[in-house]
Amino acid sequence: MTEKKPYYISTAIAYTSAKPHIGNTYEIVLADAIARYKRQAGFEVYFQTGTDEHGQKIQEKAEAAGISPQEYVDNVAAQIKDIWDLMNTTYDRFVRTTDPEHKTKVQKIFEKMYEKGDIYKGKYVGKYCTPCESFWTESQLVEGKCPDCGRDCKDAEEEAYFFKMSKYADRLLEHIETHPEFIQPESRKNEMINNFLKPGLQDLCVSRSSFTWGVPLTFAPGHVSYVWLDALSNYITFCGYDPDGDHDEHYKKFWPADLHLIGKDIVRFHTIYWPIFLMSMGEELPKQVFGHPWLLVKGDKMSKSKGNMIYADDLVELFGVDAVRYFVLHEMPFASDGIMTYDLIIERVNSELANILGNLVNRTVAMNNKYFDGVIQAPTAPEALDEELKAVALAMPGKVQAKMDELKVADAIDEIFVLLRRANKYIDETMPWALAKSEETRERLGTVLYNLLESIRFAAIALEPYLPETSQRILAQICCENGGLESLASFGALPSGGKVGSGEILFARLDPAKKLAEIEEFNAAKAKAALPPLEIESYAQENVDFDTFCKSDLRAVKVKDCKPVKKSDKLLQFTLDDGTGTDRQILSGIAKYYKPEELIGKTLVAITNLPPRKMMGKESCGMLLSAIHTEKGEEKLNLIQISDAIPAGAKLC
Repeated sequence: MTEKKPYYISTAIAYTSAKPHIGNTYEIVLADAIARYKRQAGFEVYFQTGTDEHGQKIQEKAEAAGISPQEYVDNVAAQIKDIWDLMNTTYDRFVRTTDPEHKTKVQKIFEKMYEKGDIYKGKYVGKYCTPCESFWTESQLVEGKCPDCGRDCKDAEEEAYFFKMSKYADRLLEHIETHPEFIQPESRKNEMINNFLKPGLQDLCVSRSSFTWGVPLTFAPGHVSYVWLDALSNYITFCGYDPDGDHDEHYKKFWPADLHLIGKDIVRFHTIYWPIFLMSMGEELPKQVFGHPWLLVKGDKMSKSKGNMIYADDLVELFGVDAVRYFVLHEMPFASDGIMTYDLIIERVNSELANILGNLVNRTVAMNNKYFDGVIQAPTAPEALDEELKAVALAMPGKVQAKMDELKVADAIDEIFVLLRRANKYIDETMPWALAKSEETRERLGTVLYNLLESIRFAAIALEPYLPETSQRILAQICCENGGLESLASFGALPSGGKVGSGEILFARLDPAKKLAEIEEFNAAKAKAALPPLEIESYAQENVDFDTFCKSDLRAVKVKDCKPVKKSDKLLQFTLDDGTGTDRQILSGIAKYYKPEELIGKTLVAITNLPPRKMMGKESCGMLLSAIHTEKGEEKLNLIQISDAIPAGAKLC
């Protein structure tokens, strides 16, 4: 027996700061589809995924939650693994960077880089983005914010160790230029060359001394490894790499990795930092790094701040595992971002999964049950019309392979659906219901149904990497084992004489209006369940008569300008349009809750008939209304904001 060729595929390890959304989950599903296909194609696959569990952000989140960092990452890592398993992914190893063996290897890697002179002690002064765990110079910021995530960066100044990136820059550039397949898609490669390598690489800060949650450096007390050196090393430390050179057989078989599958936002770390680290270690570079695009919600990247997070487990509850797998795999273009909306998911389920795939299988099985009591007939009455269907079926595996070799998974799925559409057309052309009317055409009817069942077998086997549960259900319905891709070399491998199943519905058609209403109700219930415990101030016991209440003049006011009051860390100074034509000035002690620029243009509510009072030498003419509550022991304040359609000066009553 010929030894299988090894194939090592990895995802980026998921950062354990929070539960992964569907955009994060897309990566593991994509990797799983590729891994499953490679196994089908006869490769010995090693598929590695896992979690990245160190860094300042983790330490801060753990402190905020009142638990240890290890407890925090244990909880999130379990969530991530549960979602990976829910999505029916077939990883061979789920790794965690808090694993003691990994930490020991990272320490040795650091030591050897230091001894080699690639790492030196210095001092970092600049900007640091905590969510991205990235350092930036002032010139690299975009409008003063992190160029990767757009968040604020903190001033950072601390003793640190640096890696001499420039030492290997020319060698890396040469590798990229002589190995055009190394960075894909092409646009990512051009970005790395033109934006980072050719302008010149700055030395990289590779240790931190301002926090403790990381891999401690053995030769530098008080220092922990920069999270990216720690995280990137997972691809070899868990694969059998030994820093002293005594690599195990697993490493010798599978390294260098065939494919690092990552998000486009971390291409720089994987195609510049990671190869240079490997060069320093004297190890081969991975064969390919593919930076996949993002899955956007209505054109925006998913984030908690935007309130547009969608999670895989919620989608599975609403649509099922394979429907979600199909959507994320099929809707993501090769090199550009994909769009997700509930309307689009419903449309795809109905038009493609229910109509094209499900309907074909259901009516073919139903007709075989109706006309032949379920028994699969031998194809004894062929006609010229059959040849086109056979040709499409036989050509399909090769076309799928060509697309998968280029990692164009959506296009590969489309090739399978070409066959499904052709089979549906074949039903219209042959009209089995008409053939069933005469005993003379009964043999031809059996042949037609056989050709349809055989085409379905081709599609079901080819669909296994993408819709594994559906593939299994289809094969069970047509009384057939999964013979693998080799069974698709000829048309006619489906044994006759067996009996098809009862015709299970694969994907039910969805009523868009009803489904959207269900989704709205589902999300509302989820949001309500996620609300934190609140403490509300006790209601006043003393009654106020109506006339007294009406003495308060409540007016709509428009914020024309808002700025901090000098020498005060509490007060904001508002310039307001109250409808009179003369600006009104109100000072409000809400600076810790709002940034001034957030409020300009908003419509607020003010009590305008309070007597003026001096605050920090400035006159305040009225009071802005706010809502106050306590959340987990912390006071929260929200300004009362009303519709911008309400004109300035409108009286509230």
